[in-house]
Amino acid sequence: MKFWVLFFGAVLQVCGFVCVCVCVCVSPDIPIINTAISKQSQSVTVDFVEVTGATSYVLRAETADGSFFSEGLTTNSPGVITGLQPYTDYLFSVMSVNGGGRSQPSSQISAKTVLPPPQLNSTSPSNSSILVAWALVPNAMLYSYTVSRDNTLQLNRSSTTDVSLDLGGLDAGVSYCVTVNGWSPDGVPGDTTTICQITRKRGGSVLLHGVLVNGVWGVSVSWASVQGANQYVATSSSGVSCSSALSPCVLMVGGCGQVLYTSITAINQAGASQPSRPISFNTKPCPPDPVRVNVLGGGNCSLVWNSTSYTDYYTAFFKRDDGMEESCNTTSISCSFHCSCGYSYLLSVFSNNQAGTSPLGPVLNETTVPCCPGDVVVWDPSPETLEMVWTPVRGADSYQTWAVVAGVPDVICNDTSSTCVLSSLTCNTNYSVTIIPCTETHGCNLSCSPQTHETVPCMPAVVGVSQNSSTSIDVTWNGSNIAADYTAIAANMQGGIHTCQSTGASCTVTGLLCGSSYTVSVIAATAAGQSIPSFSVPFEIAPCCPDNLTVTQVTQALSNVSWSVARGAQSFHVSLMSPRGSAKCRSLQSSCLIGCITCGTNYTVSLEAISPSGKTEPCTYHSFSSSECCPSGIRLYKRSNNTLRVQWRAATTLSNYTAKVSGSGRSYTCSPGPGGSTCDVADVTCGNVYSVVVAPVNPDTTVIPFCSSRIYSVLYRGKRSVD
Repeated sequence: MKFWVLFFGAVLQVCGFVCVCVCVCVSPDIPIINTAISKQSQSVTVDFVEVTGATSYVLRAETADGSFFSEGLTTNSPGVITGLQPYTDYLFSVMSVNGGGRSQPSSQISAKTVLPPPQLNSTSPSNSSILVAWALVPNAMLYSYTVSRDNTLQLNRSSTTDVSLDLGGLDAGVSYCVTVNGWSPDGVPGDTTTICQITRKRGGSVLLHGVLVNGVWGVSVSWASVQGANQYVATSSSGVSCSSALSPCVLMVGGCGQVLYTSITAINQAGASQPSRPISFNTKPCPPDPVRVNVLGGGNCSLVWNSTSYTDYYTAFFKRDDGMEESCNTTSISCSFHCSCGYSYLLSVFSNNQAGTSPLGPVLNETTVPCCPGDVVVWDPSPETLEMVWTPVRGADSYQTWAVVAGVPDVICNDTSSTCVLSSLTCNTNYSVTIIPCTETHGCNLSCSPQTHETVPCMPAVVGVSQNSSTSIDVTWNGSNIAADYTAIAANMQGGIHTCQSTGASCTVTGLLCGSSYTVSVIAATAAGQSIPSFSVPFEIAPCCPDNLTVTQVTQALSNVSWSVARGAQSFHVSLMSPRGSAKCRSLQSSCLIGCITCGTNYTVSLEAISPSGKTEPCTYHSFSSSECCPSGIRLYKRSNNTLRVQWRAATTLSNYTAKVSGSGRSYTCSPGPGGSTCDVADVTCGNVYSVVVAPVNPDTTVIPFCSSRIYSVLYRGKRSVD
């Protein structure tokens, strides 16, 4: 794009400052060529896309080797560039022009001019034949020709490889026109040329025929020679005359839709004869006016006109803006033609009779409504939104996009672009969407078929979250769309995501971690897409149970309970339960002491892990049995042979005990059988002080360590033992 800066001579001086006016002009955009077609041997019609801001366009034609270069000016598309050579390849480009100058040339497109027209010569050897000949046209493979009578009524159309035509079986004194064109080796018709020839006249009668002389219609008057006459004058009732020494002469009557009477006067040196008997003649008819178009639907149209006087038949021409042409001969006052959507048509009608064809009448420039887009793509870029994209259609200036629900238009988009975004729609709703192309002159094409599209589901709402187990939760939501698939999502801060799916209104999310916090949301999905995730609901899983728990008896009535780390737990509540009673403790640590237990009792051990928010998780472990009670009533008796007897009261009749007597640097141990409550220690020394401990023996043969000891003095003989 070029920028031109123009400085004007006007200078303003305000408050001591000098101001200079500057105008900046911008050259227009580069046009794009659609087609380049040659219908005449010395010209090519270039169709291109007009650009905004251009006041005119420069057409360029040049040969590939640069030996020829030419430019032509046009104000709109299509434009015609002339002065070319027949059957020659050219490269064409277009530049747009405005006050800012010229744009860069467009991309070039190649086209070849058609073959030149044959140069025709004709004669009438007899009153029923015409001979037409022409020189060989270079590169022509064959020739097409048409023969028409009085240049209006087409008699035949055929082709030949010869360079002459011998037409026989014709009417005497009638003008026949022959149109010939050559065909190139690639099957493209060349430029046409037409020659008209009148067959020889029969003698005797006055004959009248319409002819075209230098583009002006007249009446060719023929007569039988009169002996002695050296000049003839033909006079019409309109006052026009012509003279000739030989038959015929032409009356340039002009006008249309008239009935003329013509007579012949013979002249010699003696004067003029009496006029011959007048003969009537109809001039060429006037063109139909007005002319109108009726759109019948389904791509069919009808061209309708008013009838004209002295008309034998009508010829209608339909030319589409891409060069396609149709014609119709009829005796009625209408012709049907195929009117494809999105095209412009030039429409005209001619009246015909034996005198010829009427002048050109009104030319209608009709544009059909644009075609319906056939490749509409619709998707949901976001909830409550539908986006549509389609290929621009021929002839459309703008597009209306209708979104209809339940027969009522809900949203209408009007734009010149071939894309539309319909927003503010209702979620989970079927819309009937129609793309309607429109033109400024002919309105909109309302025959386009709608398409049904569904918006994405509405955002669900989480109704409740409850813990199902230590590793799973139950999620419920308001599932109003029975056709949707729902996904519940539980995500934690560490990036862990767990899901479950359901077509109903609840599901269970498994595989969660105890003692962890999650945010829970739900998404609905259908073939139309996914909804917005529901608002998240926080949920905390109850703490984990410690993996290990150990109970160690410290004294006969005191135990120490310790456990491993438990994720998510802040405090713990430990219970030892038995039919004889229970003992409990609470701790923020991973251990605690429990007193007031009963010896020889089997306890159920449980622990409750408690989170900072008060979530609890009950944990049950293996049972714990407290040790047998220490015996009571311990006595020490001296027996003969330096033997001491230890006696006690057993807690149960099935308990095993061991007695340890220590003193004078020596230790003595004795154990009775099961249920026994006495045992003897030998080889003790009298006069010493002994420490005696009697303790139950566990099933694993270990001795309970916390039974208290007693002190005894063993006296000499004759004295008893003292506790």
